[in-house]
Amino acid sequence: MSARRITLESLEVLDAIDRKGSFAAAAASLYRVPSKVTYTVNKLEEDLGVTLFRKEGRRSVLTPAGRLLLDQGREILEAADRLVENTRQLDRGWESRLRIALDAVFDFGLLVEVIEEFCRMQPGTELEIREEVLGGSWEAIAMGRVDLVVGAPDEPVDRRGLEVEPFQEIPWVFAVAPTHPLAQYSEPLSREQQLEYRAIVVKDSSRELPALSRNVFERQPRILVTNIEHKIAAQCAGLGAGFLPRDRVEHLLSDGVLIEVPLVEPPETIESYLVWRKDNRGRALNWFVDRLLQR
Repeated sequence: MSARRITLESLEVLDAIDRKGSFAAAAASLYRVPSKVTYTVNKLEEDLGVTLFRKEGRRSVLTPAGRLLLDQGREILEAADRLVENTRQLDRGWESRLRIALDAVFDFGLLVEVIEEFCRMQPGTELEIREEVLGGSWEAIAMGRVDLVVGAPDEPVDRRGLEVEPFQEIPWVFAVAPTHPLAQYSEPLSREQQLEYRAIVVKDSSRELPALSRNVFERQPRILVTNIEHKIAAQCAGLGAGFLPRDRVEHLLSDGVLIEVPLVEPPETIESYLVWRKDNRGRALNWFVDRLLQR
């Protein structure tokens, strides 16, 4: 028997019998005559070559085979319901899913209120949020892996097919743990002096495009990590030095967990961007763009 002959109707009948406890009660809940429910079950048992129900007193109880079929069948029923709802949402202009990439330097906490507001307004749209680093943000939107990038660093050379709006200026600070040798320097640090010490670097998340780096020198020893939280933790532990977004570590600087080291060439403030594709007209995307730009 082809699995395609296990219809949604037959799964709905099994579900109703299991919930109501009898064929007659299931028929009533489905607004069908009992003979129709009995025929559906008998036909399904014949096609599968298994017994799906047994009698226990007045109740009809699923056999182990019937339970397996219904448990997995309910997943199919739920998926069918989601498909119907997603289709209706798309017809109304709301996406069934919106994929958002946050650049690693962007604080997710700043996005929480916006997400909460959206979920109250449009609970049927699934949000998928991921982290990207440096060139990975641009690659993710260019390759269609995400619908929106929040906090993409540096303005791209190639803007074809993309909408790019300035979003947030990010000030940086060069910081180390109090136990790090650089914490004892009283004079501004030169690039040559920075080269003598290990850097903690968040690795670019690009998969196909050439990886980018910022404020890291080729001859400098380094420890590579995958996110900004690991970088902050490594520098707090004294494992190395490096540049950090000031907003993310201001409290650590205030508490003395990290020490700001003055530089001969002070770190630049970096502009970050909101980026989305011009051909995407989804209402959820437009709502997020408008709401974030208002902030």
